[in-house]
Amino acid sequence: MIRNLIRGIITLLSGALGFYLNYLFLRLNLLQSLGLNLAPIWTTYATMILLFAISGFLVAPASIRSFLSLMRWMDSQLTRVPTHDLMSGAVGGIIGLIISSLFSNSFVSIPFVGPLLAVLLSIFLGYLGLTIGMKRKEDVLGFLNFLPRFRDRGDKTDKADKQKEGKADTSTEPVNYKILDTSVIIDGRIADIVKTGFLEGILLIPSFVLEELRHIADSSDLLKRNRGRRGLDILNQISKETAIKVHIHEQDFDDINEVDSKLVRLGQVLESPLLTNDYNLNKVAELQGVKVLNINELANALKPIVLPGEEMLVQVMKEGKEPGQGVAYLDDGTMIVVDSGRRYMGQNVSVLVTSVLQTAAGRMIFAKPKSSLEKKPMGLRPIDEMNAIG
Repeated sequence: MIRNLIRGIITLLSGALGFYLNYLFLRLNLLQSLGLNLAPIWTTYATMILLFAISGFLVAPASIRSFLSLMRWMDSQLTRVPTHDLMSGAVGGIIGLIISSLFSNSFVSIPFVGPLLAVLLSIFLGYLGLTIGMKRKEDVLGFLNFLPRFRDRGDKTDKADKQKEGKADTSTEPVNYKILDTSVIIDGRIADIVKTGFLEGILLIPSFVLEELRHIADSSDLLKRNRGRRGLDILNQISKETAIKVHIHEQDFDDINEVDSKLVRLGQVLESPLLTNDYNLNKVAELQGVKVLNINELANALKPIVLPGEEMLVQVMKEGKEPGQGVAYLDDGTMIVVDSGRRYMGQNVSVLVTSVLQTAAGRMIFAKPKSSLEKKPMGLRPIDEMNAIG
């Protein structure tokens, strides 16, 4: 509907352009020189308006697509520009337009080309003011320090410059953002972590992550639909039951299709870490210089430390891969491989830890039943034990 409305407006503007050009040709007597002076004036007006209106109607779709592409490109470029640069550039551009309006009156009186010269002068001085304002941002913001808001903006600019130069800053640090991705929201453990109070700052939820959650919640697949709804419930729980602030970030990157790539770009723009449990996103973000807070790494770090020689009581749940092995689990899900533990299937048995293996998937503990170790002869050294076995 909006595209059709814009197409109609372009058609009307094109017809108006044809009317103006016909009027200009009549003033310059160009139609008479072409031998069209015998035609009635209203016929020439109708012909020009019709031709330009049809042309505008035909080129409108391509013009709309080009304009939208230009807007997306400008948005992606402007997101990389610091806010104080945009502010100082806008002030410089406004000053340049004000100066051009003072000189435009002298050009308007020039026949035919006067309005065109006025437009060119406005473009030139506006662009000149924009570039000067961005290059001289410290002077522009310093001039506007009499306004409280601009004074605060100037203080933030100075703080950022000091941080870049490595100087100490004794003022209060700004609140940190933690950007949540889809996997960590669906996982649900983030709600428990937030309740403990270990996370500080503001949890930032990008709008494209919410959109992905909505698509998952509306999926025809039952499992995906349940996961998506669980993620939405977790977000509601965090925003209502915890003291930490949760903000929805509306910025999107239309030139990027994948959600993971958008998250990495947002982390670069805001200079904020990503909260995730996605292994691939973790590696990609680290390669591009974005800090990552991985929930799985936190969970592995919080698992209890078990040293070889410690005794523990476990329940053998199932058989292991090797003959005679049994498998048990700790309360946190850590797997314990019990050597010769198959005969204790379904029983609680006291075991001694022999070794601990840390892998990318988590921690594995290897143990032996205490009763089997107590049956060995006492007082034998390892070499004597091997000879006894031989």
